[in-house]
Amino acid sequence: MDDQPVFDPLAGVRSPGDPASDVYLTGTVFLDIIFTGLDSAPVRGTESWARGMGSSPGGIANMATALARLGLRTKLAAAFGDDMYGDYCWDSLAVGEGIDLTLSRRIPGWHSPVTVSMAYEGERTMVSHGHEAPPPEEPAPECPPAARACVASLEPGGPGQEWIGHAARHGSRIFADVGWDDSGRWDPADLADLEHCAAFLPNATEAMHYTRTECPRAAARKLAELVPLAVVTLGSEGAYAVDSATGETAEVPALLIEALDPTGAGDVFVAAFVTGSLAGWPLTDRLAFACLSASLSVQEFGGSLSAPGWIEIAAWWQHAKSFDEQDQDVMRRYAFLDALLPSGTRPGPLPRAVPTIGFRRPAGPAGKGRR
Repeated sequence: MDDQPVFDPLAGVRSPGDPASDVYLTGTVFLDIIFTGLDSAPVRGTESWARGMGSSPGGIANMATALARLGLRTKLAAAFGDDMYGDYCWDSLAVGEGIDLTLSRRIPGWHSPVTVSMAYEGERTMVSHGHEAPPPEEPAPECPPAARACVASLEPGGPGQEWIGHAARHGSRIFADVGWDDSGRWDPADLADLEHCAAFLPNATEAMHYTRTECPRAAARKLAELVPLAVVTLGSEGAYAVDSATGETAEVPALLIEALDPTGAGDVFVAAFVTGSLAGWPLTDRLAFACLSASLSVQEFGGSLSAPGWIEIAAWWQHAKSFDEQDQDVMRRYAFLDALLPSGTRPGPLPRAVPTIGFRRPAGPAGKGRR
């Protein structure tokens, strides 16, 4: 990482016997290529031109980067191809973001999975290609390393993931989301690993499908019967949460923003919620912070490199307070940031998605050397 001052949101809860990692996660890293500025969905038999394009690490890299940019010590176990895409993703995560990749591996002869994301009308359509990584030369550890928390993605139609139970039994708090069920079955049995989880964070559509309900708030209440904390994201309406341990419920509306690219916004939401949870914030503040972080992310290209850091969050809050006619509900909702945000400035902007993964030589004056 660069030499920017790092704000540690967990400074107040750390002790000498803590695990070296705050969060452990595993999954597939993609190279994301993102097109924005499309007026509509591509039409069969025609060519569409996008006004914007960006490239960045994607897949599980979205979550890992969002966690690291919020100051959490993040360990990622993933497979990386030994192609140039793999080089770019590895360097972006390990060097650019300071993510611990000691449990990740480079695989000779395996090409990196790729996703093309097309953003239009406030949504996005994705096309992905990749092959399952071959087994590692040595068996993966039966239990992941000690960490305050793990982020797990439940797999529709797949077997349970043994590592989730192992991690929970060894003291990690498990925060889970779930992937889209292409089969359309939405079998509640796919959520069996929730018995090991501290929180479950699906979107509204996923939550309603799994609970056979017609209302995302009703779905959250039903999911809270399976897991201590159910958080359902409501898209442009915000998020709703039910804490079954305390009986508390909370709802926070989304911020009104103009979205450039929604890719990875759900991952940023989860990362911000995990951060607030590990820091011990009240439920409403955690929801508000997650909604804010996700809102800031959709104003940039890409999934991982659109994730905000603390300087961006502080800048938004200072800007919001500068308006004489600011929405007083917003001011009250985010007043907790005053005691939280770091002081000081950062020497430069965060890395962001760019149209290409790198130039062979520096571009000359006025963009010479670029095409």
